[in-house]
Amino acid sequence: MAKPTPIASLTTLPKSPTDDRKQRMNRYLIAMAVRLVCIGLCFVVQGWWLAVFAAGAVVLPYLAVVLANVGHESPGKPLRPGAIVPVTGPAQPGDGRP
Repeated sequence: MAKPTPIASLTTLPKSPTDDRKQRMNRYLIAMAVRLVCIGLCFVVQGWWLAVFAAGAVVLPYLAVVLANVGHESPGKPLRPGAIVPVTGPAQPGDGRP
């Protein structure tokens, strides 16, 4: 006997694309703000601190893009758009099943 597929509930649904995009944009903007601080500090500090802040100014754009492209990881197998999720359990009146 096949194991029934669980029904997706509101607590297991991934974030909406709008919320996910907003969160990724915020991560990117924070990383770029830190980069601007590093660039500004390159004009103020001396010695090995200059190398630290210069490295931060060079590396942060790459890290910002990588962090911005990391989307929400949902538990379980992600559904593709238009996927049909099998419904388990007996039919209830008004649920549209025969």
